[in-house]
Amino acid sequence: MGPEHRAWVPPAWVAWGAVVAAFAFAAVSLLWATGSTLGLDTLGGTVERLGRARDPALLVANGVALVLKVAGGVLALALVQPWGRRLPRRPLLALGWAGAAVLVVYGLLQVTSLALVAAHVVVPDEVLSTRALRWRLLLWEPWFLVWGVLLAGATLRHQRLRPAS
Repeated sequence: MGPEHRAWVPPAWVAWGAVVAAFAFAAVSLLWATGSTLGLDTLGGTVERLGRARDPALLVANGVALVLKVAGGVLALALVQPWGRRLPRRPLLALGWAGAAVLVVYGLLQVTSLALVAAHVVVPDEVLSTRALRWRLLLWEPWFLVWGVLLAGATLRHQRLRPAS
């Protein structure tokens, strides 16, 4: 088979984008897991209120989110680094595809619901400030979606560059 018949392989920057998205998001969770209130006004609602009160359950939730985001970053690294080729292929691909699916679906649901709120089609149980709504609609929730798309690209890249033996 000639080069014109090879399947398309996403560029390496896609995989590195997944790494950056994961670890940058983990840094935000670290900030909030340690009790910082920096940027909480961009979340609004109950999360902001609990964060400002340094609610232990929210601090633990941010700690769990931190661990998951770091794990997502390590997964993305495994998909792009040479040492990842030494890991079992099927579990690595399964984690990559599952993680990408969860992130994309969650991001789509969140962005869609917030867009409906911003368009005054849906009235939420808890009203967010205009500032929080904008931040969540334009940064926080799309971040999940973008990270998921990048992780899908990283997984596809790994799958195509390391075919089944």
